[in-house]
Amino acid sequence: MTDPAFFDGVIKILFVCVLITAAYIITTKNLISLVRVYSLQSLVLVAIATALFWREGAAVLAGIAIVTLVTKVVVIPYFIAAVQEKIRIKRDIEFHYLSPTSSLLISIALMLAIYIALSNVLAGTPAKGSLFFFGAVIGLSLVLMGMMVTFSRKKAITKVLGYLSMENGVLLFGLFATELPFIIEFLIVIDLIILVILTTILTIGIDSTLEEYHNRLHRFYLWEEQEESP
Repeated sequence: MTDPAFFDGVIKILFVCVLITAAYIITTKNLISLVRVYSLQSLVLVAIATALFWREGAAVLAGIAIVTLVTKVVVIPYFIAAVQEKIRIKRDIEFHYLSPTSSLLISIALMLAIYIALSNVLAGTPAKGSLFFFGAVIGLSLVLMGMMVTFSRKKAITKVLGYLSMENGVLLFGLFATELPFIIEFLIVIDLIILVILTTILTIGIDSTLEEYHNRLHRFYLWEEQEESP
């Protein structure tokens, strides 16, 4: 027989892991590490959904865990890593407006603001201080931390990872604060895959002239054209 208190403790530890991965994504400049940490963050969400499934027995949670494992832990990180290897960009050292330290400090301030705001909204209710309260706080915080990545980075491929981290926050919030039907999560994943594909094309030519972009398409076999003989 499952003990809810045990699963509550496990989930709270996983919450800390989510925040650590989010902080790393904000501050690191190594793109390979970014992809790996995003995959790890998604794996933590899989663990949270699995723990909730064992705690509550809802089949939709098992479905979400499986879809998240296949797409966000395996398929999307592999696809982005393959693109990163082709474009030969190892580091993203350019930042817009905010340094990594500033972004992290602002993220902490936003997380505290979300905690205080939700505490005031839920004051006097059983939800305040519950597992679902902390899940909602961390989910919204993860959305804002992912937004911080998209706002502060210059490389398109890094911005994609920020967007994907934001979507992880939406998923985490949905697991605890709202009903998240399986079909909605499936459609979100499809949208993310399309986003990654489109961004791949943009990333290949994001800093190039039209002629350089055409040459890159040839080099990556994304555009095939028969050369006309003179």
